[in-house]
Amino acid sequence: MRSLFLLLPVTLATAGCVSTATSIVKAPFQVAGKAVDWTTTSQSEADRNYGRKMRKQEAKEGRERKKAAARCRSHPDDQDACHYAGYRAGY
Repeated sequence: MRSLFLLLPVTLATAGCVSTATSIVKAPFQVAGKAVDWTTTSQSEADRNYGRKMRKQEAKEGRERKKAAARCRSHPDDQDACHYAGYRAGY
């Protein structure tokens, strides 16, 4: 029974050492994994970026079409003012 009481502190003391040793061994692999994550673009990130780009392009086209419609209303006999040949989203 007495040896059990002596063994318990030794076990507790080495548990921390094993945990630290494990952390030290795993650290290079975790750093390498983070580096790969930072340098690559996942498919979901690419989709999100593409969606953002298209929304900006569509907003720009909407503003230009609105300006063209206003020009057409102010000059209805001018065929060039009523024909929109400006920016098109996605092209």
